[in-house]
Amino acid sequence: MAMWWLRDVPDDARVPTEVRAAWEETRGRLGFLPNVQRLYALRPRRFLRWLSHYSEVLRGESALSPVEREMIAVLVSNLNGCTYCLTSHGGYLRAMTGDPEIDARLQVDWQSEASTPRLRAILGLAVTLTLDPFGSTPVALDALRAVGLTEPEIFDTVETIAMFNFTNRLTSGLGMVPNAEFLTMGRSAR
Repeated sequence: MAMWWLRDVPDDARVPTEVRAAWEETRGRLGFLPNVQRLYALRPRRFLRWLSHYSEVLRGESALSPVEREMIAVLVSNLNGCTYCLTSHGGYLRAMTGDPEIDARLQVDWQSEASTPRLRAILGLAVTLTLDPFGSTPVALDALRAVGLTEPEIFDTVETIAMFNFTNRLTSGLGMVPNAEFLTMGRSAR
């Protein structure tokens, strides 16, 4: 089965040293190379910049927890019908939480999974911006402030939502297929 609809598949021998190093770091951490990284390496400089930005958005300094950010990823990807991102970030979310069903429950009823007013506000904005990119208003941001989010946290929330709307379009537009490893990631409870 093809990894995507494009006909070129970059391999280790054809990418710059910096890309190979990034791939090896990922393989060392995950045990495999996600297809999105291989595809993005068609444009090596853009890949390295995207990977740095993606890593900062998902795991960098923020008062948003990595779990909150992964929940945004799963919810946005579900709303967009992005199989690749839904599968991969569902795996990450399951692995991070030790809950083998959290991604499925989030897809069915995100409001029930949003256990705090803070998380409901964050995920509510993810729904709003994904379904209506111009749906944010000063009132929507005030709702985040009302549950305690700071200005940097509001920025981080919107940036994470935007990152996944972008990545969903990229992977879906090119027909990217999720790695099989994501299907089993986090399936066995701790």
